[in-house]
Amino acid sequence: MFAHLTKLLVALGSLLLLAACARPSSESVATRREFVDGLARTVRVSFPPRRIISLAPSVTEALFALELDDRIIAVTTYCDYPAAARQKEKIGDTLHLNLERIISLRPDLIVISTASQLENLTRRLDELAIPVFVTNPRTVREVVASLRSLGRLTGAEATAETVALEMERRIAEVERRVSGLFRPKALYVLQTGPLITVGGKTFLNDLIELAGGVSISVSETADYPQFSRETVAARRPDVIIAPLSHGSELVSEQSLTRDFARTPAVVRGRILRVDPDLVDRPGPRLVDGLEQLARGLHPEAMK
Repeated sequence: MFAHLTKLLVALGSLLLLAACARPSSESVATRREFVDGLARTVRVSFPPRRIISLAPSVTEALFALELDDRIIAVTTYCDYPAAARQKEKIGDTLHLNLERIISLRPDLIVISTASQLENLTRRLDELAIPVFVTNPRTVREVVASLRSLGRLTGAEATAETVALEMERRIAEVERRVSGLFRPKALYVLQTGPLITVGGKTFLNDLIELAGGVSISVSETADYPQFSRETVAARRPDVIIAPLSHGSELVSEQSLTRDFARTPAVVRGRILRVDPDLVDRPGPRLVDGLEQLARGLHPEAMK
């Protein structure tokens, strides 16, 4: 019992020592600035941050788009784009992180996306005096605004503005092309067993609307509600949208045609496959996903 307690105290002491090392010096405290993150939290950051850890694929993509790759010291195992992200040190997946390793790397900023992170993780990092900035975009345009926020946070405002303006130009072009066209009813299938779709307050729903469609689950308040086959049949989607893959799980063509055989979508052969990395990640490539959706919903307008 005593030996166990001694080991526990030694381990706790080591963790506290690592945390102390991660704390900013008095010099860096003097150069700190305050920023408001996506959860309306005030975050004090040593400016500009030089040692950044990204805890979400969308954040990693945004940081690379801002040309900050030399400041990224670690990412998650899911951060696979661009190719250079795969060479960065990995500190676990988005939900199971090596906290001790994170502390030992002495980051001066950690960026988290609420799309994949837990609130208690943010709280634990806050307690260790490591600045944590949370992004929380809920629409496509909020993704663009989030990119601008990251630019201000990291001192890369000029690059962020260039990227953001190009994203806004492409969004406006899609809206122009699909304006006034018939808006097909769409079912987005995240998985089939059980059937999970997207709610009305998600950026995936916003993507469908911007691309010229209307989701049959737009009235759902949950982000990712479970639907019955009977509900889908009653709402008669004109198009079924499904990812090419969802993690290691494949949404098979066979299950879609079998489960929704009597819907207008299957009868007319309108099953649209999309790249999940383009539509599931609230980062710079979301506009690529928007254009892919628009081409599937309105091929005649997107030629």
